[in-house]
Amino acid sequence: MSKSISGHARLSYNFISEKVSSIPPSGIRKFFDLISSMEGVISLGVGEPDFVTPLNIREAAICSLEKGYTVYTSDNGLPELRAELAKYLESRYGVSYTIDNELLITVGVSEGLDLAMRAILDPGDEVIMPDPCYVAYPACVSLAGGAPIQVPTSEEDGFNITAQDIERRITRRTKAILINYPCNPTGAVLSKEQSGRIAELANRHNLLVISDEVYGQLVYGVEHTCFASLPGMKERTVLLDGFSKAYAMTGWRIGYAASSQEIIEAMTKIRQYTTMCAPITSQIAAIEALKRGDSVVKAMVNEYDQRRRFMVRGLRDIGLSCFEPRGAFYVFPSIKVTGMTSEEFAEKLLVEEKVAVVPGSAFGHCGEGHIRCCYAASLSEIEEAIKRMGRFVKRHRRTT
Repeated sequence: MSKSISGHARLSYNFISEKVSSIPPSGIRKFFDLISSMEGVISLGVGEPDFVTPLNIREAAICSLEKGYTVYTSDNGLPELRAELAKYLESRYGVSYTIDNELLITVGVSEGLDLAMRAILDPGDEVIMPDPCYVAYPACVSLAGGAPIQVPTSEEDGFNITAQDIERRITRRTKAILINYPCNPTGAVLSKEQSGRIAELANRHNLLVISDEVYGQLVYGVEHTCFASLPGMKERTVLLDGFSKAYAMTGWRIGYAASSQEIIEAMTKIRQYTTMCAPITSQIAAIEALKRGDSVVKAMVNEYDQRRRFMVRGLRDIGLSCFEPRGAFYVFPSIKVTGMTSEEFAEKLLVEEKVAVVPGSAFGHCGEGHIRCCYAASLSEIEEAIKRMGRFVKRHRRTT
């Protein structure tokens, strides 16, 4: 008798791929979903600026809609936006890209990362990255058929990945190094010297570097080094950046990739069969951001710096050891004095004091014992959150 494919028999089949089933859900989105159903929560969880997108950027987008600019663009984005990006990268970092075949406008940095991984990886290829790191990195590598190889970092070494630690993990299957400085979740920043040693290693071993620099404009008292600007690295770097963080444009979903013609063409080929292009309205908003957004970015960075210093001081005052971040808008304090796991701490803090943070374990094994707190919230909210966390830590501090 043939097997029935109706009713319960159909439901007995497992239609989900093993690859997808093996990937855990995002620890960030889990807490985002939790707080959406609770009242009175102060969220230090999701990495989203509390600033509204600057008025001139919004007005440029509105004007474009009123003029009827609602069509597809070319696969790699509006020529004017690519031209503005080329000017920006040349003037800011001294790196020259041609607008026709070395720049690709993406749907946020997330699409750029996904396209880059699918463009370069064959099954089993290895990508070396730090631990802790942004939650999407291991998943994107795995979904593209690669193997994420994570290098432990710690507060003691400034949460910085080193060339020496990377080299110990290079094998014949290593294809690329994936880095994100300024770093989410730790706020760590690589010095030019540290970046240079990684660049020399990549050149020597013929490796590609994927450098996510979406927080590159958000640095405090230090200078950001664009990885592609290092000697010999433009042709072997995939530079990923976007407008979400520095310009408070998270919901616009607009980013870009800059690399060699060969890699950009491969990435563009993939997106021809998926998203096709980034939304034209967002691209026009990005043009305005590049042309007239500098002063607003500087004002926001100054405000973030004030919040950063306040949060670090506040967390230390309530008894949590706290690495001082020099970039992005996160702090990554240790919660080991409580004896809780990071997930237990985050869940209890949310229930007992209505403060949302992200457990460090969401960012990798080395994130355990920490939580990520985002200071892209108002100073008054941060102050109240620190008070609540202080009560919580006092109640739960280990006595032995």
